[in-house]
Amino acid sequence: MKRYARSGKMLARSGMMHRLYLCLGYASLALGIAGIFLPVLPTTPFVLLAAWCFTRSNPALAAKLYNHPRFGPLLTAWRDQKAIPLQAKICALTMLALSYAVILHLAESRILPLILGAIMGSVALYIATRPRPRGRPDVPEPDACER
Repeated sequence: MKRYARSGKMLARSGMMHRLYLCLGYASLALGIAGIFLPVLPTTPFVLLAAWCFTRSNPALAAKLYNHPRFGPLLTAWRDQKAIPLQAKICALTMLALSYAVILHLAESRILPLILGAIMGSVALYIATRPRPRGRPDVPEPDACER
Protein backbone atom coordinates (compact mmCIF):
# COMPACT_ATOMS: atom_id res chain seq x y z
CA MET A 1 0.00 0.00 0.00
CA LYS A 2 1.14 3.51 -0.69
CA ARG A 3 1.02 6.23 1.94
CA TYR A 4 0.26 9.82 1.00
CA ALA A 5 2.86 12.13 2.54
CA ARG A 6 0.48 15.01 3.35
CA SER A 7 -2.57 13.27 4.72
CA GLY A 8 -0.99 10.19 6.22
CA LYS A 9 -3.99 8.17 4.98
CA MET A 10 -3.43 4.79 3.48
CA LEU A 11 -4.56 4.27 -0.05
CA ALA A 12 -5.49 0.78 -1.07
CA ARG A 13 -3.57 1.45 -4.28
CA SER A 14 -2.51 -2.09 -4.94
CA GLY A 15 -6.05 -3.48 -4.81
CA MET A 16 -7.61 -0.62 -6.73
CA MET A 17 -4.85 -0.52 -9.36
CA HIS A 18 -4.95 -4.30 -9.66
CA ARG A 19 -8.65 -4.19 -10.53
CA LEU A 20 -8.17 -1.24 -12.87
CA TYR A 21 -5.38 -3.00 -14.80
CA LEU A 22 -7.38 -6.23 -14.91
CA CYS A 23 -10.50 -4.49 -16.28
CA LEU A 24 -8.45 -2.51 -18.77
CA GLY A 25 -6.68 -5.70 -19.85
CA TYR A 26 -9.95 -7.54 -20.48
CA ALA A 27 -11.43 -4.54 -22.33
CA SER A 28 -8.30 -4.20 -24.47
CA LEU A 29 -8.27 -7.89 -25.28
CA ALA A 30 -11.96 -7.75 -26.25
CA LEU A 31 -11.27 -4.79 -28.55
CA GLY A 32 -8.26 -6.61 -30.00
CA ILE A 33 -10.37 -9.68 -30.75
CA ALA A 34 -13.06 -7.49 -32.31
CA GLY A 35 -10.32 -5.89 -34.42
CA ILE A 36 -9.64 -9.24 -36.05
CA PHE A 37 -13.10 -9.10 -37.60
CA LEU A 38 -13.67 -5.33 -37.96
CA PRO A 39 -11.41 -3.67 -40.51
CA VAL A 40 -11.52 -0.23 -38.88
CA LEU A 41 -10.41 -1.45 -35.44
CA PRO A 42 -6.70 -2.25 -35.02
CA THR A 43 -5.82 -5.50 -33.25
CA THR A 44 -2.15 -5.05 -32.39
CA PRO A 45 -2.26 -2.00 -30.09
CA PHE A 46 -5.08 -3.50 -28.05
CA VAL A 47 -3.34 -6.86 -27.64
CA LEU A 48 -0.13 -5.04 -26.63
CA LEU A 49 -2.09 -3.01 -24.08
CA ALA A 50 -3.81 -6.14 -22.77
CA ALA A 51 -0.45 -7.87 -22.27
CA TRP A 52 0.90 -4.82 -20.45
CA CYS A 53 -2.15 -4.61 -18.18
CA PHE A 54 -2.21 -8.35 -17.46
CA THR A 55 1.49 -8.26 -16.57
CA ARG A 56 0.61 -5.79 -13.83
CA SER A 57 -2.61 -7.43 -12.67
CA ASN A 58 -2.64 -11.13 -13.47
CA PRO A 59 0.67 -12.70 -14.54
CA ALA A 60 -1.09 -15.98 -15.45
CA LEU A 61 -3.20 -14.18 -18.08
CA ALA A 62 -0.10 -12.38 -19.36
CA ALA A 63 1.66 -15.73 -19.66
CA LYS A 64 -1.26 -17.08 -21.69
CA LEU A 65 -0.90 -14.20 -24.15
CA TYR A 66 2.89 -14.57 -24.35
CA ASN A 67 2.50 -18.32 -24.95
CA HIS A 68 -0.25 -17.91 -27.57
CA PRO A 69 0.83 -19.49 -30.88
CA ARG A 70 -0.17 -16.45 -32.98
CA PHE A 71 0.41 -13.46 -30.69
CA GLY A 72 3.12 -14.84 -28.40
CA PRO A 73 6.19 -14.44 -30.64
CA LEU A 74 5.11 -10.96 -31.72
CA LEU A 75 4.42 -9.84 -28.14
CA THR A 76 7.70 -11.30 -26.90
CA ALA A 77 9.70 -9.59 -29.66
CA TRP A 78 8.04 -6.28 -28.81
CA ARG A 79 8.44 -6.68 -25.03
CA ASP A 80 12.07 -7.78 -25.13
CA GLN A 81 13.46 -5.84 -28.10
CA LYS A 82 10.82 -3.28 -29.18
CA ALA A 83 11.11 -5.08 -32.53
CA ILE A 84 8.64 -5.94 -35.27
CA PRO A 85 9.23 -8.96 -37.54
CA LEU A 86 9.70 -8.19 -41.24
CA GLN A 87 6.52 -9.99 -42.31
CA ALA A 88 4.47 -8.06 -39.75
CA LYS A 89 5.98 -4.80 -41.00
CA ILE A 90 5.17 -5.65 -44.61
CA CYS A 91 1.62 -6.64 -43.70
CA ALA A 92 1.03 -3.51 -41.60
CA LEU A 93 2.48 -1.14 -44.20
CA THR A 94 0.51 -2.83 -46.99
CA MET A 95 -2.73 -2.52 -45.04
CA LEU A 96 -1.99 1.14 -44.28
CA ALA A 97 -1.37 1.83 -47.97
CA LEU A 98 -4.54 0.00 -49.04
CA SER A 99 -6.58 1.82 -46.39
CA TYR A 100 -5.23 5.15 -47.56
CA ALA A 101 -6.05 4.28 -51.17
CA VAL A 102 -9.65 3.56 -50.14
CA ILE A 103 -9.77 6.87 -48.24
CA LEU A 104 -8.54 8.75 -51.30
CA HIS A 105 -11.15 7.04 -53.45
CA LEU A 106 -14.11 7.52 -51.10
CA ALA A 107 -13.42 10.82 -49.35
CA GLU A 108 -15.47 13.74 -50.54
CA SER A 109 -13.60 16.41 -48.59
CA ARG A 110 -10.08 17.52 -49.44
CA ILE A 111 -8.90 18.01 -45.89
CA LEU A 112 -9.74 14.51 -44.58
CA PRO A 113 -7.20 12.70 -46.80
CA LEU A 114 -4.54 15.22 -45.75
CA ILE A 115 -5.19 14.74 -42.04
CA LEU A 116 -5.43 10.96 -42.30
CA GLY A 117 -2.39 10.88 -44.59
CA ALA A 118 -0.34 12.70 -41.96
CA ILE A 119 -1.52 10.33 -39.22
CA MET A 120 -1.12 7.17 -41.29
CA GLY A 121 2.23 8.36 -42.64
CA SER A 122 3.47 8.89 -39.09
CA VAL A 123 2.34 5.41 -38.10
CA ALA A 124 3.97 3.93 -41.22
CA LEU A 125 7.23 5.74 -40.46
CA TYR A 126 7.19 4.46 -36.88
CA ILE A 127 6.57 0.88 -37.99
CA ALA A 128 9.21 1.03 -40.72
CA THR A 129 11.89 2.33 -38.34
CA ARG A 130 11.42 -0.36 -35.67
CA PRO A 131 14.19 -2.96 -35.70
CA ARG A 132 13.67 -6.56 -36.69
CA PRO A 133 13.91 -9.09 -33.85
CA ARG A 134 17.30 -10.56 -33.14
CA GLY A 135 17.02 -14.25 -32.55
CA ARG A 136 17.91 -17.66 -33.72
CA PRO A 137 18.18 -17.80 -37.53
CA ASP A 138 16.73 -21.30 -37.62
CA VAL A 139 13.41 -20.11 -36.14
CA PRO A 140 11.16 -18.64 -38.84
CA GLU A 141 9.31 -15.39 -38.21
CA PRO A 142 5.57 -15.81 -37.62
CA ASP A 143 3.34 -14.72 -40.48
CA ALA A 144 1.41 -11.76 -39.10
CA CYS A 145 -0.87 -11.42 -42.13
CA GLU A 146 -2.42 -14.87 -41.83
CA ARG A 147 -5.44 -15.23 -39.59
